[in-house]
Amino acid sequence: MSHDTLSDVLKTVRIAGAVFFEITAGEDWSIGALTPDVMLPRLLPNVDHLAAFHAVTAGHCYGALAGGEAMRLEAGDVIVFPRADAHVMSSAPGLPHIQLTADEADSAAAGGIAHCIQFGCSGQVRTKIVCGYLACDASPFNMLLDNLPRVIKGARADDGRDDGLNRLFRYALTEMAEKRPGSGTVLTKLSELMLIDLLRNYIETLPDERAGWLAGLRDPSVGRALALLHADPAQEWTIESLGKAVGVSRSVLAERFAELVGIPPMAYLAKWRMQVAADMLGHGKRNMAEIAEKIGYDSEASFSRAFKKRTGVPPSQWRQRGAAKSG
Repeated sequence: MSHDTLSDVLKTVRIAGAVFFEITAGEDWSIGALTPDVMLPRLLPNVDHLAAFHAVTAGHCYGALAGGEAMRLEAGDVIVFPRADAHVMSSAPGLPHIQLTADEADSAAAGGIAHCIQFGCSGQVRTKIVCGYLACDASPFNMLLDNLPRVIKGARADDGRDDGLNRLFRYALTEMAEKRPGSGTVLTKLSELMLIDLLRNYIETLPDERAGWLAGLRDPSVGRALALLHADPAQEWTIESLGKAVGVSRSVLAERFAELVGIPPMAYLAKWRMQVAADMLGHGKRNMAEIAEKIGYDSEASFSRAFKKRTGVPPSQWRQRGAAKSG
């Protein structure tokens, strides 16, 4: 079986906390979504990445980056803002919006399963939306999140197929409706799976001319090189040995890799080693010598110097930070 490079990276994007809103509306409405500087301190202060998604469960609405073009969303559609950039959700484009504040963030963080925001629901409810904010522990180097666009729109299958997103969507709606014990945890896990499914669909539909790490996964030579580097980061790789293993010349591999991924193969390897090390430091019990060996360093000292150069802190401090998050 070929090495699954995408799974390697997804494992390092850990959903460290989540809150959910439910919007129900029966009249015109427009809200400015909560931003990372407001949400992250209420989820996990030591995590620096927030992703936002909005799933339309009834009716239709529009979603747009602040100042950007609005996208129409129908029931069953999901819109994701991978970096939680400032954005607006509304019943129609161009409406003046109400900016959600820290008070709503506090209510959502303390409210259990889903904090509900209502707009003119005395009559018939025309639109329902589930909004999720996910705090992601993805540092110090995550090529997946770094290469995603600012907004992704995903849709449930409209041809009758019971695809993965359909099933996850129905499961999440059931959990929100029934409010059973543990539903908050279940919703967090479902949101993680929905995010992964949307990312996979996005990668599969990238145009052939697109460059970047995601496009590199699909390129025969670069994808194979990435798989080899991820499968064995401790190997003493050189551009020559990597090219030989892939089956192309060193010059062809170096040019193609840099063209798609943006950095040379050995620079990529150095970054990936630090990502693997950071993950082990934050979520494992291996000692420094074991971690150094796992990623190809012959001593704790050389590993510590490289890690501090990349992250700005020594490995021991990174481990302490991970323990504080877990606590």
